[in-house]
Amino acid sequence: MLKTNVTWLRAAALLCAAGCSLPTWAIDAAAQELLTKYGSMEGRLRVNQFNQPLVLDSLEASNRVTGEIHAVISHPFVTVRTNLNDAGHWCDVISLHINTKYCRAVVAPNGTILKVNIGNKTPQDLKDASRLEFKYKVLHATERYLDIKLSAQDGPMGSSDYRIELEAIPLPNAQTFLHFTYSYAMSFPARLAMQTYLATIGNGKLGFTETGPPGNGQPQYIGGVRALIERNTMRYYLAIDSFLASASEANPSTRLEKRLQSWFSAVEQYPLQLHEVDRAAYLSMKHDEYVRQQTAD
Repeated sequence: MLKTNVTWLRAAALLCAAGCSLPTWAIDAAAQELLTKYGSMEGRLRVNQFNQPLVLDSLEASNRVTGEIHAVISHPFVTVRTNLNDAGHWCDVISLHINTKYCRAVVAPNGTILKVNIGNKTPQDLKDASRLEFKYKVLHATERYLDIKLSAQDGPMGSSDYRIELEAIPLPNAQTFLHFTYSYAMSFPARLAMQTYLATIGNGKLGFTETGPPGNGQPQYIGGVRALIERNTMRYYLAIDSFLASASEANPSTRLEKRLQSWFSAVEQYPLQLHEVDRAAYLSMKHDEYVRQQTAD
């Protein structure tokens, strides 16, 4: 399927080079860049550790850590654009993450804000969770290209400059090519706090990047800060996919249950990296948080 998509796109480009009128998405620089990226990643999308068209990368710089996913998802672009071009729906996505305790989209004088509380992987009072306020911006939402950015100035443990970005373009066969990025900056105090976390609660937790040949028949995976950003990037990506899979459900209760079940099943495909609690505990906590979200400010 992936090879067919790339061939189709290359053929379209050749035809247009011969004299046809290029569609808007093809002449838009950002969309064209994403399309080029799709073609260049053909091999990695076809053959990877996830056994699906998904590539996860991470980068740790001196003051910033970034996780990035490129993936082909089995949702039509119109479904992606319609459902993610909505701040409230992003709260539905973000709330699936096990560390999210609360999310509400509000219209402020300077634009739409997502008020998000991040905390433990177990039930927690909102007063004990960290509050982030994400500015929500739809940069492009055309028939051929979607670009949405969320940014927050301050985060927990001295972290700052949080950035979430999603880009998408349509593919043939009712598929979409998705580019998702999650990153934040870390000051020196933030790095010290992170080192303490990684030496205690986060000790031994792994990411997805393979760091060397298998030992005892098992792959060796990256640890530390890159492992942390990779785990959370994957959690958010799986939340997007689970939200989209439930979008067609008309009944709100059924829609909520479907996306919760879908997200938990998805993360449990990677127990070494993502398992935290059992299904019953996750569902109970998220249902309680959903009820609280309807009334808390």
